[in-house]
Amino acid sequence: MAIDDLLDEHEQSERVRKWLKDNGAAVLSGIVLALALIYGWKAWQQHRRQQSELAQSRYDAATAALSAPNPDLAKAATAVNGLEGRSVFPLLAQLQLAHAQVAAGKLDDAIASLRKVHDAGELQPLVNQRLARLLVETGKQDEALKVLGDAGDASSLDVRGDALLAAGKPELARDAWQKALVGLDVASPQRKLIELKLADVGGTAPNAEHA
Repeated sequence: MAIDDLLDEHEQSERVRKWLKDNGAAVLSGIVLALALIYGWKAWQQHRRQQSELAQSRYDAATAALSAPNPDLAKAATAVNGLEGRSVFPLLAQLQLAHAQVAAGKLDDAIASLRKVHDAGELQPLVNQRLARLLVETGKQDEALKVLGDAGDASSLDVRGDALLAAGKPELARDAWQKALVGLDVASPQRKLIELKLADVGGTAPNAEHA
């Protein structure tokens, strides 16, 4: 090997040593940070997995209590209310609890259960409609109207008509039912029921829009 080559290698070695001296701490810190991020991500993933498994276990326990031949609704409610987080399990459990409470004739308890359902996404209108119906059944028409808000779908307008009629406002109920019928197919079972309600308050059904 030529002397010039040896000098070049020595020079390169010195450059590497100098670079490591100047930047070694930063490189080491970067490696430590990268390892910490990897470990943290894996720990977070494991935590989420454990939380999901725990939620599933609690949900199974709650639904098992509700599906018993003679469910202890107080015990089931405690189990359901123990579910936390933003997963689908608390939502489904509350809906099942409310259904069981209605079946047992405990309407006020069912109302309380449905009031706890928030941010249900696409299911929220259905939850609001069910809650509003129960409020009408228990003589809380004004609260039912507040729950429905300005929802303009046929089902919500149908419940709005029920609430308005119960509040002694048949003219407004007639208007709500007429609006509900717009767009409903003539063969829809829901349409038939609303037409009967409308006829009882002297209203006339608008022409159906055929699909």
